[in-house]
Amino acid sequence: MISRPELAEIIGARTLEVDDETRLKQAIASYLLEEDRTDDIESLMRDVLKYRADHGYVEATVVSAFPLSQASKAGVTDALKSEFPGAKGYVLNQRIDETVIGGVRLEMAGEELDLTVRAKLNTLKRLTAARNK
Repeated sequence: MISRPELAEIIGARTLEVDDETRLKQAIASYLLEEDRTDDIESLMRDVLKYRADHGYVEATVVSAFPLSQASKAGVTDALKSEFPGAKGYVLNQRIDETVIGGVRLEMAGEELDLTVRAKLNTLKRLTAARNK
């Protein structure tokens, strides 16, 4: 059996040169089902994103309570381009999470920028508690 890091490298390399994204997704899903490795999917995808990032592809997921406007998406993409100017490509995904009160969370391979209202309130709560000690 192929180790998860080896599998992530194989998948990551394939994603860099993919012609038919649907076929690639089907092949990956089929392999994971055949090998009974569906429990590995989240960690495998993190490894694949890390591989892609190491090879110059910046991929981020914006988590928000509501769909972002085109202007907001463009703003996030512009921020990624200024933060990672040498990247070969940029991919911006969006995930809706109703538990997000407001603001956004940006998730990337090994990194997270939490600008949600909840994160700001938690920071305020920690600072207030520390000051009152």
